[in-house]
Amino acid sequence: MSAASPSLLPFVVSCLLAPAFAFGADTSNTSSTPEELERIVVSANRIEQPLSRIGNSVTLIDAEQVRASQRLTVSDLLATTPGVTVSRNGGLGGSTQLRIRGAESDQTVVLIDGVKLNDPSSAGGGFNFANLLTGDYMRIEVLRGPQSTLWGSQAIGGVVNIVTTVPEGPLLAAYSAEGGERGSANVQARAEAGGDRLSWRVAGKYLTTDGISALDDSRGGRERDGYRNVGANVRGLLRINDSVTAELRSTYSRGRVEFDGFPAPTFELTDTREYGTTEELVSYAGVNASTFGGKLQNRIGFAYTDTDRENIDPDSSVPTTFDATGRNERWEYQGSLALSDTLGGVFGIESERSELNTRSPSTFDPNPTPLAHDARLDSAYAQLSFSPIDALTLTGGLRYDDHETFGSESTGGAAVAWWATPTTVVRASYGQGFKAPTLFQLFSEFGNEALTPERADAWDIGIEQHLLNDSLLLSATYFGRDNEDMIDFVSCFPSTDPRCATRPFGFYDNVAKTEVDGIELGLAARIGERLRVHANYTDMDSTNRTPGSNSGRELPRRPGQTLNGEVTYAWAFGLTTTVAVTHAGRSFDDASNSVVLDSYTVVDLRAAFALRDDMELFGRIENAFDEEYETIARYGTPGRGVFVGVRQSF
Repeated sequence: MSAASPSLLPFVVSCLLAPAFAFGADTSNTSSTPEELERIVVSANRIEQPLSRIGNSVTLIDAEQVRASQRLTVSDLLATTPGVTVSRNGGLGGSTQLRIRGAESDQTVVLIDGVKLNDPSSAGGGFNFANLLTGDYMRIEVLRGPQSTLWGSQAIGGVVNIVTTVPEGPLLAAYSAEGGERGSANVQARAEAGGDRLSWRVAGKYLTTDGISALDDSRGGRERDGYRNVGANVRGLLRINDSVTAELRSTYSRGRVEFDGFPAPTFELTDTREYGTTEELVSYAGVNASTFGGKLQNRIGFAYTDTDRENIDPDSSVPTTFDATGRNERWEYQGSLALSDTLGGVFGIESERSELNTRSPSTFDPNPTPLAHDARLDSAYAQLSFSPIDALTLTGGLRYDDHETFGSESTGGAAVAWWATPTTVVRASYGQGFKAPTLFQLFSEFGNEALTPERADAWDIGIEQHLLNDSLLLSATYFGRDNEDMIDFVSCFPSTDPRCATRPFGFYDNVAKTEVDGIELGLAARIGERLRVHANYTDMDSTNRTPGSNSGRELPRRPGQTLNGEVTYAWAFGLTTTVAVTHAGRSFDDASNSVVLDSYTVVDLRAAFALRDDMELFGRIENAFDEEYETIARYGTPGRGVFVGVRQSF
C-alpha cells in the first residue's frame, strides 16, 4: 500500500488518537452502542439480520444521518464512507461514477428496496448516480466486496441498498425546503399512514440549480450548466390476512442537465449549449406469505426498471445526438427458512430479461439503424447461516447463473462474525464476483458474442474494538481483490487480429486484469452527552495487471488515500453544529498515468436549530475554503456555497 504523505499522516493520527485523550470528560451518561449492533441489515444476506451477526464489511447510514448530512445526492453521502470514491463530470446532474474499493463504476449493484437500478442501455451496463437524490430513507447500506452469490452479475465491488420507510402509525405529513448559492432550490414533501390492514406512503421532490460550468472555469469554462430534477415515489402494503401481505412500490425521476461537449474541428471540451434528459422508473409488485408457523417466509415478486436517455445539441442540424432506452424485467422467488434458533437460510430463483435500444444520429448519418437487442439470465442461489455458539456466526452460499449468450457461471462466498470478547468482534469474508457482458459489448458494432464474464476473487478481515463503555469504537479492515477476464476495448489501429476485418475500429475482448488491496480504519467516539466524532481513512493500492505498456500502473480516478471526518456538537439551547472534512489523495485521470489529478481537501460547515419539536432550521457552507480541484480532468467542481432551509412535520 502507498505510504501516507507526511502532511496527511499527523492529521490521521491525531483524528484517531485525540478522542482517547479527551475522555477525561464524564462519560457515565453516554448511551452505549449494543443496540446499534442489533440494527438490521438486509443486503448482506437478503434477509433482515442484526449487524452483530454479519461477517461482511458493511456500513449503515440511518435516517438521522441522512437528514443531518444535508447532502443533496446519494453519491455525495456515500463518498464519506470507507473505501468509496466518486467522480463527476462537472456540477450537480453531471455523469457520476461511484467505485467501491477500487472496482469499476459498473461493477457495483445499486438497489432500491432490493430492486436493481442498472441501465442495460449504457456501454458498461452500470448505474449513473447523477439523478439519485437523498430523501427520507430509512437507511442506506453499503456492502463492500464481491457479493455475486446473492446479488448476481455486477456485484464485484459491492452493493448499495437504499431502504425506504415502511409506513406505520397515524397520518403524518412532512416537508423540507432550502435555497442558496447558484440559484439553487430543493423542496421535498411526503405523507404516510399505517393501519392494521393498509399502509401507504407518497412523496415528491424537486431540485433546481443554475449550476457551474462543466468545463472547469480555470480552463476557460464561462457559461453555467444548470440542472433540474423532479421525482416521486409511492409505496403501499396490504395485509390480506395474518400470514399474507401484498406490496406495490414505485420510484420515478426525471433529470435535465446542461453539459459541455467536444465540437469539431478540435474535439476539445468546450462550452456548448448541449443538454441531456434522463427518465428513470423503478417499480415492484409482490406477495409475501408466512408458512409453517412462520418458519418459512416466501416472497414472489416482479421488478421492472426503465431508463430513457436523450442528448440534445440545439446548435446542430441534427439536434438529437443520442437516444437510448434500457429495460430490465425480473421475476423472482425468495424463501427464508428458520430451521432452528441457530440455523437458517435463504434461497431463491430469478429470471431476468434485459433490453437495449439505442441510436446516435449525426450529420453523417441523421437516421441510423437503432441497435436493439435483449438477453435472458436465469439464476438460482442458496445460503446458510449457522451459529454454533452465541459468539459465532458462520455463513456460506452458492449461486448458479445461466445466460443465453455466454452460458453458465457459478460463484460462492463465505463469512464469519466472531465475538472474541464481549467488546471485540472479528469479521472475515471471502467472495467471488462476476459481471456478465453487456448487450452493447455483445451486439454493437464493436460487439463480440464470444465474450465471457468478468470474474473476481476477494477477501477481507477486520476487527472492531469497543472501549470505554462503548463510548469509543475503533475498527480496522484489510482487504484484497483480484479481477481477471475484464472486458476492455481493443483498438484496431494498428492490429492484425482477424476480428478487425468485420470491426475495423476495434472490438471488446476479455483482456484486462487488475489487483487491489488496502486497509480501512474507522473511529466513532461519544464524548459526554453532546460531542460526537466520526472518522474513516482508506489507504488503497489499485494496479493494472493487463499485459502491455500500462501494466503496473495505477488504475485511473482512484485516489490512493481518502479521509473523512466529522465533529458534531449539540448545544444545550437546541443548536447542533458540525465540521466535516473530506480529503482525497493524488490520482491519475488516464490508464497511462500521464494526467495527474491533484490531492484536495474540502471542508463543510453545517448547523441545525430546533425551533420546536416538529420544526427545524438548518444551513450549511459547502467547500468553506473554496478549494479548487478536479475529480475528472478538465471538469469543474463547485466552489464555496451557502444554503439555508427549514423542515417541518405535522
